[in-house]
Amino acid sequence: MTSRLVTPADAVESLRRKIHRKWAEAVCADLGSGDPVMFSVPLRPGVSTGTGVTRIGPEAWTEWHMSWREFADRDHPEGVVIVRKPVSVRGVTAEYPATLVVDLDAAVALTTGTEPPTEPPTVDVARARELASSLRATGALLTPATIRAAYRIGADDAEVLLKAVAWLRRHPDAGAWTARQLPVPGMHSKWLDTHGALLRDIAGRDVRTEVRPRPAVLHLTYVDPDHAGSGRRRHDAWTTGDVHDLAYRPRIVLVVENRDSRLWFPPVPDTIVVEGGGKAAAALLANVPWIRAADHVVYWGDIDADGYAILDRFRAALADPGPDGAPPKEVTSILMDDTDLHRYAKHGLNHDKEGRPLKKREATLRHLTEAEATAYDIITTGQASFRRIEQEAIPLADAAARLLDVTKPEQ
Repeated sequence: MTSRLVTPADAVESLRRKIHRKWAEAVCADLGSGDPVMFSVPLRPGVSTGTGVTRIGPEAWTEWHMSWREFADRDHPEGVVIVRKPVSVRGVTAEYPATLVVDLDAAVALTTGTEPPTEPPTVDVARARELASSLRATGALLTPATIRAAYRIGADDAEVLLKAVAWLRRHPDAGAWTARQLPVPGMHSKWLDTHGALLRDIAGRDVRTEVRPRPAVLHLTYVDPDHAGSGRRRHDAWTTGDVHDLAYRPRIVLVVENRDSRLWFPPVPDTIVVEGGGKAAAALLANVPWIRAADHVVYWGDIDADGYAILDRFRAALADPGPDGAPPKEVTSILMDDTDLHRYAKHGLNHDKEGRPLKKREATLRHLTEAEATAYDIITTGQASFRRIEQEAIPLADAAARLLDVTKPEQ
Protein backbone atom coordinates (compact mmCIF):
# COMPACT_ATOMS: atom_id res chain seq x y z
CA MET A 1 0.00 0.00 0.00
CA THR A 2 1.33 3.44 -0.91
CA SER A 3 1.69 5.67 2.14
CA ARG A 4 -0.21 8.92 1.87
CA LEU A 5 -2.04 11.53 3.91
CA VAL A 6 -5.60 12.51 3.04
CA THR A 7 -6.51 16.15 3.65
CA PRO A 8 -10.01 17.28 4.68
CA ALA A 9 -10.63 18.56 1.15
CA ASP A 10 -9.56 15.20 -0.29
CA ALA A 11 -11.79 13.37 2.18
CA VAL A 12 -14.82 15.46 1.26
CA GLU A 13 -14.20 14.79 -2.44
CA SER A 14 -13.97 11.07 -1.66
CA LEU A 15 -17.30 11.30 0.16
CA ARG A 16 -18.88 12.92 -2.89
CA ARG A 17 -17.84 9.95 -5.02
CA LYS A 18 -19.05 7.48 -2.40
CA ILE A 19 -22.46 9.18 -2.27
CA HIS A 20 -22.75 8.68 -6.02
CA ARG A 21 -22.00 4.96 -5.64
CA LYS A 22 -23.96 4.13 -2.47
CA TRP A 23 -26.80 6.64 -2.03
CA ALA A 24 -29.46 4.15 -3.11
CA GLU A 25 -28.28 1.53 -0.60
CA ALA A 26 -28.31 4.19 2.12
CA VAL A 27 -31.82 5.38 1.25
CA CYS A 28 -33.09 1.78 1.27
CA ALA A 29 -31.49 1.21 4.67
CA ASP A 30 -33.07 4.37 6.06
CA LEU A 31 -36.47 2.89 5.11
CA GLY A 32 -35.70 -0.38 6.84
CA SER A 33 -34.62 -2.35 3.78
CA GLY A 34 -31.04 -3.47 4.26
CA ASP A 35 -28.27 -2.87 6.78
CA PRO A 36 -27.32 0.69 7.76
CA VAL A 37 -24.86 2.30 5.36
CA MET A 38 -21.96 4.39 6.63
CA PHE A 39 -19.44 6.25 4.49
CA SER A 40 -15.84 5.95 5.60
CA VAL A 41 -12.63 7.45 4.28
CA PRO A 42 -9.17 6.26 5.44
CA LEU A 43 -7.18 9.38 6.33
CA ARG A 44 -3.65 7.96 6.43
CA PRO A 45 -3.51 4.71 4.47
CA GLY A 46 -0.14 3.01 4.86
CA VAL A 47 0.85 5.28 7.76
CA SER A 48 0.31 3.48 11.08
CA THR A 49 3.74 3.62 12.71
CA GLY A 50 6.53 6.06 13.35
CA THR A 51 8.38 4.53 10.40
CA GLY A 52 5.50 5.50 8.15
CA VAL A 53 5.58 9.05 9.52
CA THR A 54 9.32 9.21 8.81
CA ARG A 55 8.70 8.16 5.20
CA ILE A 56 6.07 10.88 4.82
CA GLY A 57 8.24 13.49 6.52
CA PRO A 58 7.68 15.29 9.85
CA GLU A 59 6.76 18.59 8.21
CA ALA A 60 4.06 17.04 6.02
CA TRP A 61 2.78 15.02 9.01
CA THR A 62 2.49 18.09 11.21
CA GLU A 63 0.76 20.12 8.49
CA TRP A 64 -1.70 17.28 7.89
CA HIS A 65 -2.43 16.87 11.60
CA MET A 66 -3.09 20.60 12.00
CA SER A 67 -5.53 20.55 9.08
CA TRP A 68 -7.57 17.84 10.78
CA ARG A 69 -7.46 19.73 14.10
CA GLU A 70 -8.92 22.74 12.30
CA PHE A 71 -11.54 20.49 10.68
CA ALA A 72 -12.51 18.99 14.05
CA ASP A 73 -12.88 22.47 15.59
CA ARG A 74 -15.54 23.50 13.06
CA ASP A 75 -19.26 23.03 13.60
CA HIS A 76 -20.27 19.85 11.84
CA PRO A 77 -23.62 18.12 11.44
CA GLU A 78 -24.49 15.24 13.71
CA GLY A 79 -23.10 12.00 12.39
CA VAL A 80 -19.53 13.13 11.65
CA VAL A 81 -17.01 10.96 13.48
CA ILE A 82 -13.23 11.09 13.27
CA VAL A 83 -11.85 7.75 14.43
CA ARG A 84 -8.43 8.15 16.03
CA LYS A 85 -5.75 5.51 16.49
CA PRO A 86 -2.37 5.66 18.26
CA VAL A 87 0.91 6.33 16.47
CA SER A 88 4.34 6.61 18.12
CA VAL A 89 6.29 9.54 16.71
CA ARG A 90 9.84 10.10 18.06
CA GLY A 91 9.07 7.97 21.09
CA VAL A 92 5.80 9.78 21.91
CA THR A 93 2.55 7.88 21.43
CA ALA A 94 -0.59 9.88 20.70
CA GLU A 95 -3.99 9.49 19.06
CA TYR A 96 -4.11 10.71 15.47
CA PRO A 97 -6.98 10.82 12.93
CA ALA A 98 -7.28 7.47 11.12
CA THR A 99 -10.74 7.32 9.51
CA LEU A 100 -13.57 9.73 8.77
CA VAL A 101 -16.94 8.00 9.26
CA VAL A 102 -20.26 9.68 8.40
CA ASP A 103 -23.84 8.74 7.61
CA LEU A 104 -25.63 9.81 4.42
CA ASP A 105 -26.99 13.09 5.81
CA ALA A 106 -23.62 14.10 7.19
CA ALA A 107 -21.89 13.15 3.92
CA VAL A 108 -24.28 15.35 1.95
CA ALA A 109 -23.88 18.21 4.43
CA LEU A 110 -20.11 18.04 4.24
CA THR A 111 -20.02 18.00 0.45
CA THR A 112 -22.41 20.93 0.11
CA GLY A 113 -21.17 23.10 2.97
CA THR A 114 -17.41 23.20 2.54
CA GLU A 115 -15.29 26.33 2.18
CA PRO A 116 -14.25 26.65 -0.55
CA PRO A 117 -17.24 24.68 -1.90
CA THR A 118 -16.65 21.37 -3.67
CA GLU A 119 -18.66 19.97 -6.55
CA PRO A 120 -22.07 18.97 -5.09
CA PRO A 121 -23.28 15.35 -5.03
CA THR A 122 -24.67 14.01 -8.30
CA VAL A 123 -27.95 13.04 -6.62
CA ASP A 124 -30.60 15.08 -4.80
CA VAL A 125 -30.87 12.89 -1.71
CA ALA A 126 -33.98 14.67 -0.43
CA ARG A 127 -35.80 13.94 -3.68
CA ALA A 128 -34.52 10.36 -3.69
CA ARG A 129 -35.82 9.81 -0.15
CA GLU A 130 -39.21 11.31 -0.99
CA LEU A 131 -39.49 9.11 -4.09
CA ALA A 132 -38.48 5.98 -2.18
CA SER A 133 -40.94 6.72 0.60
CA SER A 134 -43.74 7.27 -1.90
CA LEU A 135 -42.91 4.01 -3.67
CA ARG A 136 -42.95 2.10 -0.40
CA ALA A 137 -46.36 3.58 0.40
CA THR A 138 -47.73 2.06 -2.82
CA GLY A 139 -46.38 -1.38 -1.90
CA ALA A 140 -43.57 -1.23 -4.44
CA LEU A 141 -40.55 -3.54 -4.27
CA LEU A 142 -37.70 -1.37 -3.04
CA THR A 143 -34.11 -2.27 -3.85
CA PRO A 144 -31.13 -0.03 -4.54
CA ALA A 145 -31.44 -0.90 -8.24
CA THR A 146 -35.14 0.02 -8.48
CA ILE A 147 -34.66 3.26 -6.56
CA ARG A 148 -31.79 4.27 -8.85
CA ALA A 149 -33.83 3.47 -11.93
CA ALA A 150 -36.90 5.31 -10.67
CA TYR A 151 -34.79 8.37 -9.78
CA ARG A 152 -33.24 8.49 -13.26
CA ILE A 153 -36.51 8.73 -15.18
CA GLY A 154 -37.34 12.25 -14.05
CA ALA A 155 -40.03 13.75 -11.85
CA ASP A 156 -42.97 13.55 -14.30
CA ASP A 157 -42.39 9.94 -15.28
CA ALA A 158 -41.73 9.01 -11.65
CA GLU A 159 -45.16 10.41 -10.76
CA VAL A 160 -46.72 8.21 -13.44
CA LEU A 161 -44.74 5.26 -12.08
CA LEU A 162 -46.24 5.80 -8.61
CA LYS A 163 -49.74 5.95 -10.05
CA ALA A 164 -49.10 2.85 -12.16
CA VAL A 165 -47.95 0.81 -9.15
CA ALA A 166 -50.98 1.93 -7.15
CA TRP A 167 -53.28 1.11 -10.09
CA LEU A 168 -51.82 -2.39 -10.41
CA ARG A 169 -52.43 -3.01 -6.72
CA ARG A 170 -56.13 -2.30 -7.33
CA HIS A 171 -56.30 -4.32 -10.56
CA PRO A 172 -54.89 -7.85 -10.29
CA ASP A 173 -55.71 -8.54 -13.94
CA ALA A 174 -54.89 -6.06 -16.74
CA GLY A 175 -56.16 -8.29 -19.53
CA ALA A 176 -59.09 -6.03 -20.40
CA TRP A 177 -56.79 -3.33 -21.80
CA THR A 178 -54.05 -3.10 -24.41
CA ALA A 179 -50.69 -1.64 -23.42
CA ARG A 180 -51.80 1.75 -24.79
CA GLN A 181 -55.22 1.68 -23.10
CA LEU A 182 -54.20 1.33 -19.46
CA PRO A 183 -56.26 3.99 -17.61
CA VAL A 184 -53.40 5.20 -15.41
CA PRO A 185 -53.58 8.99 -14.94
CA GLY A 186 -50.78 10.73 -16.82
CA MET A 187 -49.63 7.61 -18.69
CA HIS A 188 -49.27 8.38 -22.40
CA SER A 189 -49.73 5.68 -25.01
CA LYS A 190 -46.01 4.86 -25.35
CA TRP A 191 -45.02 5.18 -21.69
CA LEU A 192 -45.07 1.44 -21.14
CA ASP A 193 -42.82 0.89 -24.16
CA THR A 194 -40.10 2.91 -22.46
CA HIS A 195 -40.66 2.17 -18.78
CA GLY A 196 -42.31 -1.25 -18.75
CA ALA A 197 -39.23 -3.06 -17.41
CA LEU A 198 -38.92 -0.62 -14.50
CA LEU A 199 -42.62 -0.96 -13.69
CA ARG A 200 -42.16 -4.75 -13.68
CA ASP A 201 -39.25 -4.54 -11.24
CA ILE A 202 -41.02 -2.04 -8.99
CA ALA A 203 -44.48 -3.67 -8.98
CA GLY A 204 -43.40 -7.31 -9.12
CA ARG A 205 -45.64 -7.87 -12.17
CA ASP A 206 -44.93 -7.55 -15.86
CA VAL A 207 -48.10 -5.85 -17.04
CA ARG A 208 -46.81 -6.07 -20.62
CA THR A 209 -47.50 -9.83 -20.55
CA GLU A 210 -50.96 -9.34 -19.05
CA VAL A 211 -52.47 -6.76 -21.36
CA ARG A 212 -54.60 -7.67 -24.34
CA PRO A 213 -52.27 -8.25 -27.32
CA ARG A 214 -52.65 -6.06 -30.37
CA PRO A 215 -53.05 -8.17 -33.54
CA ALA A 216 -50.26 -7.73 -36.05
CA VAL A 217 -51.40 -5.88 -39.18
CA LEU A 218 -49.29 -6.34 -42.30
CA HIS A 219 -49.52 -3.98 -45.25
CA LEU A 220 -48.77 -5.76 -48.50
CA THR A 221 -48.81 -5.33 -52.26
CA TYR A 222 -49.62 -7.99 -54.82
CA VAL A 223 -47.09 -7.73 -57.65
CA ASP A 224 -47.87 -10.88 -59.63
CA PRO A 225 -48.54 -9.67 -63.21
CA ASP A 226 -51.43 -12.11 -63.82
CA HIS A 227 -53.16 -10.85 -60.69
CA ALA A 228 -52.59 -7.24 -61.77
CA GLY A 229 -54.19 -8.05 -65.13
CA SER A 230 -57.32 -9.37 -63.42
CA GLY A 231 -58.25 -5.88 -62.25
CA ARG A 232 -58.48 -6.94 -58.59
CA ARG A 233 -57.05 -4.92 -55.73
CA ARG A 234 -53.29 -4.39 -55.72
CA HIS A 235 -52.80 -3.31 -52.08
CA ASP A 236 -54.09 -5.23 -49.07
CA ALA A 237 -53.74 -5.72 -45.33
CA TRP A 238 -53.54 -8.96 -43.35
CA THR A 239 -54.42 -9.12 -39.64
CA THR A 240 -53.24 -11.88 -37.32
CA GLY A 241 -56.12 -14.00 -36.10
CA ASP A 242 -58.67 -12.61 -38.54
CA VAL A 243 -60.56 -14.54 -41.20
CA HIS A 244 -58.80 -13.49 -44.36
CA ASP A 245 -57.75 -15.08 -47.61
CA LEU A 246 -54.89 -13.69 -49.65
CA ALA A 247 -55.49 -13.10 -53.33
CA TYR A 248 -52.93 -15.85 -53.98
CA ARG A 249 -50.38 -17.85 -52.06
CA PRO A 250 -46.94 -16.43 -52.84
CA ARG A 251 -43.92 -18.43 -53.92
CA ILE A 252 -41.81 -15.38 -53.01
CA VAL A 253 -42.29 -12.96 -50.10
CA LEU A 254 -40.17 -9.81 -50.28
CA VAL A 255 -40.01 -7.79 -47.06
CA VAL A 256 -39.02 -4.15 -47.60
CA GLU A 257 -38.16 -1.49 -45.06
CA ASN A 258 -39.95 1.48 -46.60
CA ARG A 259 -43.48 2.11 -47.82
CA ASP A 260 -42.65 3.63 -51.21
CA SER A 261 -40.64 0.55 -52.10
CA ARG A 262 -43.68 -1.62 -51.41
CA LEU A 263 -46.30 0.56 -53.08
CA TRP A 264 -44.50 0.87 -56.43
CA PHE A 265 -42.60 -2.40 -56.69
CA PRO A 266 -42.54 -3.72 -60.31
CA PRO A 267 -44.34 -6.91 -61.38
CA VAL A 268 -42.73 -10.18 -60.30
CA PRO A 269 -44.57 -13.49 -60.72
CA ASP A 270 -45.96 -15.27 -57.64
CA THR A 271 -44.67 -12.52 -55.34
CA ILE A 272 -46.11 -10.47 -52.48
CA VAL A 273 -44.21 -7.45 -51.16
CA VAL A 274 -44.65 -6.80 -47.43
CA GLU A 275 -43.89 -3.59 -45.54
CA GLY A 276 -41.69 -4.73 -42.69
CA GLY A 277 -42.37 -2.08 -40.08
CA GLY A 278 -38.70 -1.23 -39.45
CA LYS A 279 -37.29 -2.51 -36.16
CA ALA A 280 -40.55 -4.38 -35.44
CA ALA A 281 -40.15 -6.61 -38.50
CA ALA A 282 -38.98 -9.70 -36.62
CA ALA A 283 -41.79 -9.61 -34.08
CA LEU A 284 -44.38 -8.63 -36.69
CA LEU A 285 -43.60 -11.11 -39.43
CA ALA A 286 -41.73 -14.12 -38.05
CA ASN A 287 -44.83 -16.16 -37.15
CA VAL A 288 -47.10 -15.33 -40.09
CA PRO A 289 -47.91 -18.78 -41.55
CA TRP A 290 -48.03 -17.82 -45.24
CA ILE A 291 -44.69 -16.03 -45.00
CA ARG A 292 -43.01 -19.14 -43.60
CA ALA A 293 -44.80 -21.25 -46.21
CA ALA A 294 -43.32 -19.34 -49.15
CA ASP A 295 -40.49 -20.95 -51.11
CA HIS A 296 -38.37 -17.81 -50.71
CA VAL A 297 -38.36 -15.16 -47.97
CA VAL A 298 -36.25 -12.18 -49.01
CA TYR A 299 -35.37 -9.00 -47.12
CA TRP A 300 -34.36 -5.64 -48.61
CA GLY A 301 -33.59 -2.68 -46.37
CA ASP A 302 -31.51 0.48 -46.13
CA ILE A 303 -27.75 0.10 -46.28
CA ASP A 304 -27.12 1.51 -42.81
CA ALA A 305 -26.70 0.37 -39.21
CA ASP A 306 -30.44 -0.01 -38.62
CA GLY A 307 -31.03 -1.84 -41.90
CA TYR A 308 -28.49 -4.54 -41.06
CA ALA A 309 -29.73 -4.81 -37.46
CA ILE A 310 -33.28 -5.39 -38.74
CA LEU A 311 -32.06 -8.04 -41.18
CA ASP A 312 -30.07 -9.73 -38.42
CA ARG A 313 -33.08 -9.91 -36.05
CA PHE A 314 -35.46 -11.02 -38.80
CA ARG A 315 -33.15 -13.79 -39.94
CA ALA A 316 -32.60 -14.92 -36.34
CA ALA A 317 -36.35 -15.02 -35.68
CA LEU A 318 -37.09 -17.18 -38.71
CA ALA A 319 -34.20 -19.49 -37.87
CA ASP A 320 -36.33 -20.83 -34.99
CA PRO A 321 -39.37 -23.07 -35.57
CA GLY A 322 -42.72 -21.29 -35.62
CA PRO A 323 -45.17 -21.61 -32.68
CA ASP A 324 -47.37 -23.83 -34.88
CA GLY A 325 -44.48 -26.20 -35.53
CA ALA A 326 -43.49 -24.65 -38.86
CA PRO A 327 -39.84 -25.42 -39.62
CA PRO A 328 -37.08 -22.81 -39.59
CA LYS A 329 -36.95 -20.57 -42.64
CA GLU A 330 -33.93 -19.19 -44.48
CA VAL A 331 -33.94 -15.46 -45.22
CA THR A 332 -32.04 -14.10 -48.23
CA SER A 333 -31.23 -10.43 -48.72
CA ILE A 334 -30.95 -8.35 -51.86
CA LEU A 335 -29.00 -5.13 -52.51
CA MET A 336 -27.33 -5.21 -49.10
CA ASP A 337 -23.86 -6.66 -49.70
CA ASP A 338 -20.52 -4.91 -50.10
CA THR A 339 -20.69 -4.78 -53.90
CA ASP A 340 -24.07 -3.02 -53.67
CA LEU A 341 -22.61 -0.51 -51.22
CA HIS A 342 -19.97 0.48 -53.77
CA ARG A 343 -22.34 0.36 -56.75
CA TYR A 344 -24.78 2.85 -55.18
CA ALA A 345 -22.23 4.93 -53.24
CA LYS A 346 -23.28 8.09 -55.11
CA HIS A 347 -26.50 7.98 -53.06
CA GLY A 348 -24.62 7.88 -49.75
CA LEU A 349 -25.74 10.19 -46.94
CA ASN A 350 -24.15 11.44 -43.74
CA HIS A 351 -27.13 13.22 -42.17
CA ASP A 352 -30.56 12.10 -40.99
CA LYS A 353 -33.86 13.68 -42.04
CA GLU A 354 -33.43 16.39 -39.39
CA GLY A 355 -30.02 17.34 -40.77
CA ARG A 356 -28.12 15.83 -37.84
CA PRO A 357 -24.87 13.94 -38.54
CA LEU A 358 -25.21 10.17 -38.49
CA LYS A 359 -22.98 8.85 -35.72
CA LYS A 360 -20.66 5.87 -35.72
CA ARG A 361 -22.50 2.79 -34.49
CA GLU A 362 -21.25 -0.74 -34.09
CA ALA A 363 -22.91 -3.89 -32.78
CA THR A 364 -22.29 -7.62 -32.98
CA LEU A 365 -24.64 -9.00 -35.65
CA ARG A 366 -24.27 -12.77 -35.77
CA HIS A 367 -26.72 -13.58 -38.55
CA LEU A 368 -25.23 -11.67 -41.48
CA THR A 369 -23.53 -13.30 -44.43
CA GLU A 370 -19.88 -12.51 -45.07
CA ALA A 371 -20.76 -10.00 -47.82
CA GLU A 372 -23.41 -8.33 -45.63
CA ALA A 373 -21.06 -8.18 -42.65
CA THR A 374 -18.37 -6.57 -44.81
CA ALA A 375 -20.81 -3.88 -45.94
CA TYR A 376 -21.96 -3.36 -42.36
CA ASP A 377 -18.40 -2.86 -41.14
CA ILE A 378 -17.63 -0.41 -43.95
CA ILE A 379 -20.75 1.68 -43.37
CA THR A 380 -20.59 1.78 -39.56
CA THR A 381 -16.87 2.16 -38.86
CA GLY A 382 -16.19 5.06 -41.16
CA GLN A 383 -14.34 3.20 -43.91
CA ALA A 384 -16.85 4.72 -46.35
CA SER A 385 -17.37 8.45 -46.76
CA PHE A 386 -21.06 8.03 -45.87
CA ARG A 387 -23.16 6.11 -43.33
CA ARG A 388 -26.43 5.44 -45.18
CA ILE A 389 -27.86 4.57 -48.57
CA GLU A 390 -31.63 4.80 -48.37
CA GLN A 391 -33.62 2.05 -50.04
CA GLU A 392 -35.75 4.54 -51.96
CA ALA A 393 -32.66 5.85 -53.80
CA ILE A 394 -32.05 2.49 -55.49
CA PRO A 395 -34.05 1.94 -58.71
CA LEU A 396 -36.93 -0.48 -58.21
CA ALA A 397 -36.08 -2.10 -61.53
CA ASP A 398 -32.71 -3.08 -60.07
CA ALA A 399 -34.44 -4.58 -57.03
CA ALA A 400 -36.88 -6.56 -59.17
CA ALA A 401 -34.04 -7.92 -61.33
CA ARG A 402 -32.04 -8.96 -58.26
CA LEU A 403 -35.11 -10.58 -56.69
CA LEU A 404 -35.71 -12.66 -59.81
CA ASP A 405 -32.06 -13.68 -59.84
CA VAL A 406 -31.91 -14.94 -56.23
CA THR A 407 -35.26 -16.77 -56.46
CA LYS A 408 -35.00 -18.38 -59.88
CA PRO A 409 -35.76 -22.11 -59.83
CA GLU A 410 -32.75 -24.38 -59.78
CA GLN A 411 -32.04 -26.05 -63.10
